[in-house]
Amino acid sequence: MKKILLFLTLSLLFLISCGKTDTAKDETGGETKTEASAEKSNVKVAIVYSVGGLGDHSFNDAAQRGLEKAKNELGIEYVGYEPKDPTSEAEGQLRTYAESGEYDLIIATGFMMKDALVTVAGEFPEQKFAITDERVPELSNVASLTFKEHEGSFLAGALAAMMTKTDTVGFIGGAEAPLIQKFEAGYQQGAKYVKPDIKVLAVYIGGTNAFHDPASAKSRTEAIVGQEADIVYHASGSSGQGMFQAAKDKGVFAIGVDSNQDDLFPGTILTSMLKKVDVAVYDLVKNVKEDKFEGKVYEFGVKEGGVGLTDFEFTKDKIGEENIKKLEEIKEKIASGEIVVSPTVSK
Repeated sequence: MKKILLFLTLSLLFLISCGKTDTAKDETGGETKTEASAEKSNVKVAIVYSVGGLGDHSFNDAAQRGLEKAKNELGIEYVGYEPKDPTSEAEGQLRTYAESGEYDLIIATGFMMKDALVTVAGEFPEQKFAITDERVPELSNVASLTFKEHEGSFLAGALAAMMTKTDTVGFIGGAEAPLIQKFEAGYQQGAKYVKPDIKVLAVYIGGTNAFHDPASAKSRTEAIVGQEADIVYHASGSSGQGMFQAAKDKGVFAIGVDSNQDDLFPGTILTSMLKKVDVAVYDLVKNVKEDKFEGKVYEFGVKEGGVGLTDFEFTKDKIGEENIKKLEEIKEKIASGEIVVSPTVSK
C-alpha cells in the first residue's frame, strides 16, 4: 500500500511540475518563450484627429469607426487626440506619440497634417505612420490612405441632376484646397453627364475654421438657394451641419459626405457620398497586426469599393427605382473605366 501511495505522489508531482512550465532553458542556459507566451502582444495605435474632432459625423468619426472595429474584432488598443488647431498642434502630438515608443502605428487624420507628419516621420524612420487624404510616397514608413473622391462625387452629381427641378444645383466646400476641389470636380462632371446644360454653383467657406463653421455654411447655402439651387452637396466637415439646416428650412434637398449622414435630416438628405475611411483604417491596422504593413500610397475608388452612395434609406421612394437603376449603371461604367472622372475642376 505504501509503495502505491509513493508512486501516486511522485506521479502527481511530475504532472504538476510539467503543467507549471512557461519557459525552458536553451542550450546556452538562457530562457526561451513557449508557444503560449510567444504570441504577439496587442497592437497599440495612436491617432491625431483633424479639425472638428469627434462628433463631426464625417471623416473623424469614420476613422474612429475603423479603430473601434479593429478593437472589437482584432483586439487592438488605441488612443486619440483632438487638436483645436491641427496645423499648429499636430506636429507636437505626433512627436509625443513617436517618442513614447509605445505605438505600433500612429495615424494623422487629414491633408492639413501632411507637413507635420513628414517632419515627424522623418525623425522616427522605424516608427510606422499613416495619413488619410494625402500622399507621402517619399517615406517608406508612411502608409498614405487616399480616395478617389471625384468618382464618388460624380455619382452625387448625377443624382442631383436627376432630381433637380430648376436645373441648378449647388456645392459647399470648406477650404479651397486641391482635395476639396476633387469633390467639386466630380460633382460637376456627374451633373453634366446627366444634364449637359445644368448650372452648378460652387462656393467655399474659407477662413481659419472652414471645416467647423456651420453658421457660414448655412448662410452660403441660403445664398445659392436664393439663386435657384434646389440640391446642395457639401465637402466641409462639420460645417455641413449648417448646410443641412438651411436645406431643410428652405425646402430643398441636400447630399451628405464622407460618412452616412442620411439620418441627420431624414428626407432632406437624399444620400451621402461615402468615403470609407473606416474600411481603409481597419484594413491597415489589420495589416500591422499581421506584420504586412507597407509604406506606400493606397487609393480607393468606385472599383475598389472605397467610395459610393448610401442605400437611400429615407428617400428611395422620392428618388425612384428608375433613377436608382441609372445610378447603378453609371457606377458600373466608372468601375470598368468606360467613364473616366477627372480630379480637377474645369474652368
